[in-house]
Amino acid sequence: MQALYDLPAPAKLNLFLHVTGRREDGHHLLQSVFVPLDWHDVLHVELRPAGAPTRRDIGQPVPDDDLVLRAARALQAATGTTAGAHITLDKRLPAQAGLGGGSSDAATCLLALNRLWNTRLTLAQLCEIGLKLGADVPFFLAGRPAWVEGIGERITAVAVPATRFLVVKPPEGLETAAIFRHPALRRDSEPAILSGFAAEPLQFGRNDLQPVAEQICPQVSQALAWLAGQGLAGRMSGSGSAVFAPLPAGRVPAGKPPGWEHWIVRECSSMEAHPLVGWAPSDE
Repeated sequence: MQALYDLPAPAKLNLFLHVTGRREDGHHLLQSVFVPLDWHDVLHVELRPAGAPTRRDIGQPVPDDDLVLRAARALQAATGTTAGAHITLDKRLPAQAGLGGGSSDAATCLLALNRLWNTRLTLAQLCEIGLKLGADVPFFLAGRPAWVEGIGERITAVAVPATRFLVVKPPEGLETAAIFRHPALRRDSEPAILSGFAAEPLQFGRNDLQPVAEQICPQVSQALAWLAGQGLAGRMSGSGSAVFAPLPAGRVPAGKPPGWEHWIVRECSSMEAHPLVGWAPSDE
């Protein structure tokens, strides 16, 4: 049986995230820089001769109809393939963290099945499918640090210095939809320019979702305060609840405070590219 094993689905950080407006259909317009991390879920994908895709969990449990299965079905529908697949998901990234785990799983699934099913869609075609699954999916398909605009469809590769980060995920998660529908959310940030980010990539901008997230989830504020107490400039990633800070060379972070047994505190490093970059042909 043909199969692809040990396929990574990396986490991401939003180095900044500005909300610049809202479309008539309700989708928010964003500007952000995404970077992939060396912390990831793992997928194993086995070819089946026919049938609906199936999934088995060997890590943290995920909803029955998660983005992995939705991605597989979307690729079947877009290509008309009659082939099937069985996907084993080793879920290691926390949910409701702003780290993009579900979207990354979907992207890795699309890349793997495009190869196993020999459907030969280009990267642009996969991104079109991915955007309908989630705004972050095209970034993971493109696979490199990127300046992202619109609702996630406008992606420009950018240079980001190799950086070690300290990521803190409180036990409580945050629902993305709750953040975006909150009346206190700022939706009118002035559009930024790429050269402004390039001048100070690790200090540029802010996360417009963070003030609302701190109102909903005080643990976000606790995590940021703990980072600040170590002299680290923390910021929330995506819609949270995970926060992060760049770690200077040689800096060893303090251990977890008392009572943080269920918090995740993890050192990660940025990656120049997703390990599966190049799996889908470009349109060039």
